[in-house]
Amino acid sequence: MLMTVTHGSDGTAMKAFENTLTKEEIALVVDFVRTEFMERKAENTRYHTPENGWPDHEKQYAPAFPFARGEIPIDTPWESLTPEQQQGKRVFMQSCISCHDRAKVLDEGVIWDPRPVSYPRNSYSHRADGRADAVTGATPYAEHDVALEIADLTPLEKQGEALWLDNCAFCHAANGTGKNWIGSFLEPHPRNLTDPAFMASMTRERLRHAIREGLPGTTMPAWKSVLSEAQLEAVMAYISRAFHPVAGIAAED
Repeated sequence: MLMTVTHGSDGTAMKAFENTLTKEEIALVVDFVRTEFMERKAENTRYHTPENGWPDHEKQYAPAFPFARGEIPIDTPWESLTPEQQQGKRVFMQSCISCHDRAKVLDEGVIWDPRPVSYPRNSYSHRADGRADAVTGATPYAEHDVALEIADLTPLEKQGEALWLDNCAFCHAANGTGKNWIGSFLEPHPRNLTDPAFMASMTRERLRHAIREGLPGTTMPAWKSVLSEAQLEAVMAYISRAFHPVAGIAAED
């Protein structure tokens, strides 16, 4: 637990606290969690209490328990549920899902399907004529969500472009600057892959490792379980072509 709190957990949302808390503070946090939650199972660590707005929880919300515990997938066809289970699903969707998330599902669906959003004024669309206007548009972030127009992309770079727009542009922006809406609010900000000062020292292996393994202590996740090795190569080829040349990545004929 000390290692996890100190260094974070790669590939997860658990960040490192070594630059936020001292070693002594980290030890105190871990000791508290182990004592209060794991050993004592203290009353004040329980959530479903009358004081927290959950009177008679064990009885009143019992029909929803199978969904919260994952015993019944939340996307089970409605007609396959008994009347009691249907009532339990209603209760789960109304009262439990905000904390228990989606519980368990039969169909995981798309692993990552981002949809960057901006809010233009006066019916303006920066996609209508391919020109972004930060004055007419509601936000200076909109122009960064416009995909680059690059002629003569190789098949590998074309594949990388599609993967970039579907997976990476959500945080790094379509133009690779990280100056879109989401990127501007992440801490630390996503890398600006068009910055010559930063990209001058970028190499193929360094870029591949960052994408594949993620960057601990940041919002950059590991993509090794989402993208195949061939897809990683395609994304890197596109980055090198579209934003800044990367040492070790040669353009294909």
